[in-house]
Amino acid sequence: KGGTGKTSLTAGVGAAFAQLGSKVLLIDGDCGLRNLDIVLGMSDRVVYSFADVAGGAVPLADAWRVIRNENADLLTAPVALPALSERGMEQLAVQAEEAGFDYLLIDGPAGLRLSFFLAHIATQAIIVTSTDRVCVRGAERCARKLEEEYCIQRIRMVLNRVRPQLISTANPATSTTRWTKRDFPCSVSCPRMWTHFVQQQRQEIHAVKHTGAARAFVNIARRLNGERIPLKL
Repeated sequence: KGGTGKTSLTAGVGAAFAQLGSKVLLIDGDCGLRNLDIVLGMSDRVVYSFADVAGGAVPLADAWRVIRNENADLLTAPVALPALSERGMEQLAVQAEEAGFDYLLIDGPAGLRLSFFLAHIATQAIIVTSTDRVCVRGAERCARKLEEEYCIQRIRMVLNRVRPQLISTANPATSTTRWTKRDFPCSVSCPRMWTHFVQQQRQEIHAVKHTGAARAFVNIARRLNGERIPLKL
């Protein structure tokens, strides 16, 4: 759903990966409604988009823009998505690997209108949702689409805006997986985490290092790195 925190997650986890020593490329995949550059405070610095790279107009090294943290870079979305080939997106991924990036984080659009060309180079997905049943149902449908149409089998879920005082069970992920009849690997965050990060409009996770947001982003990044980090509220 729109407004669940997808863009903030991309920015925050990207900064966390950079802090942990990984080199990460953030790609805004929401064509037409792009706002990752705004969240990162870089709206006056972007020139080329991922479509320019995939279309062969410019090499990736000329298109990305360095975020303040030297391990993180941004590649924005085009205003309108032109016709792209699968080969072009594969070449983008190859160039990213050759440039030494450990992760590509793609900020996708809301709902089910995922770009095939972006999903084509994805190996796993994170669905961001809140605990209300409307959002959870949307998350389940999105997961099914990712599996059936894009053949992405490794799917995780982030529960945002969790209010511990309203959770009757010890683990909110338990309630959510019961509603969806799915077993998602989960991360949990609390109400004001994303909001505070977006209001900062900073490129470094150190901007919120004393908040729960920073801890949540780092824990999610560590889980994606394969560490077993227990869920905490």
